[in-house]
Amino acid sequence: MLGWALTFLVIALIAAVFGFGGIASASAGIAQILFFIFLVLFVAAIIFRAVRR
Repeated sequence: MLGWALTFLVIALIAAVFGFGGIASASAGIAQILFFIFLVLFVAAIIFRAVRR
């Protein structure tokens, strides 16, 4: 999931360089959402692993 977030971030950066503001904004938003989902799942996995031991 982190890989997808980085992919959309790169797409957003490239689109911004070429002047495609709408695509850059959408890609940056998707990257942000995926990153926060990744963080939530990562923290949940750490907590579940700590509780399980």
